[in-house]
Amino acid sequence: MKIQLARALSLGFLACSAAFAQSAASRLEFDVATVKPAPMPVGNRIRIGMAGGPGTPDPGRINYEFVNLRQVLARAYNVKSYQISGPSTLDSERYNITATVPPGTTKDQFAVMLQNLVADRFQLTLHREKKDLPAYALVLAKGGPKMKVSAEEDSAAPALPPPAPGSPVVSGRMTLGKDGFPPMPAGAGPGRGMAIRMMPGRTKLTGNGLTIARLAETLEQQLDRAVIDMTELTAKYDIDLTFEPEQNKMMAGIAGMMGPGGPPPGADGGSPHTPDGEAPANIFTAIQEQLGLKLEPRKIPVDLIVIDRFEKTPAEN
Repeated sequence: MKIQLARALSLGFLACSAAFAQSAASRLEFDVATVKPAPMPVGNRIRIGMAGGPGTPDPGRINYEFVNLRQVLARAYNVKSYQISGPSTLDSERYNITATVPPGTTKDQFAVMLQNLVADRFQLTLHREKKDLPAYALVLAKGGPKMKVSAEEDSAAPALPPPAPGSPVVSGRMTLGKDGFPPMPAGAGPGRGMAIRMMPGRTKLTGNGLTIARLAETLEQQLDRAVIDMTELTAKYDIDLTFEPEQNKMMAGIAGMMGPGGPPPGADGGSPHTPDGEAPANIFTAIQEQLGLKLEPRKIPVDLIVIDRFEKTPAEN
């Protein structure tokens, strides 16, 4: 009886060991990954970007520059930034991350790889919960929409890629157009899509052939909370919106990293506001006056990822 029990326990232990080994072997990870604190910017230029991975022109590699952990977690868990709750260091600490993605990796597998990388290098633990959070309803303002309905979509026109959250380029010396913003990049003219250009104290959102749902998604990035489309507008519109960004605090922090005085206000050293010297309207006023829409406060239940702990200095590569 004792021999049979010992044999059963031994076989059970071997089965558990084999299952554990199989689980460990099948853990989704990048082939090679490097995570380092981002060095402080030199001069008057900062680049923030999240490039590469499955579904992009460079599926076999990722290159994240000067990103914070909130941005990486939003990509890893496929959530919006406002769905991540944690300490202020999620936003303030900046990192450079590069990794080689195994051939044939799907988007879902890539997300798990990114989750595992963050958990390993930052000793990060989290849990999920649902909570009522402030949000905005995008509704029609008095007088109705002021946006131009788009002409018939040209299938030959190149589509602009959606703007990646937190990916502005701040430059100290540049050529500015009459509107006080850098000119659109080559190939980004009349194509269908959206571009966001940022200068100190003002932001310009330009879009062609946009649905209001797409506009709401973009406004979420600026306001860092949910924006629900309740306009019932079904057409596609050409949008030109200039406003004072709600994320001035973030931009001020970046400017502070660039040394005393931050980036100069523009190529001509003039005012950091609109060309006529007047400060742009805040985003709420601009949306109402320029688009004929309105943002109304709401509260909605939101699924949250809550960060319990993490080390701000990543483990050795």
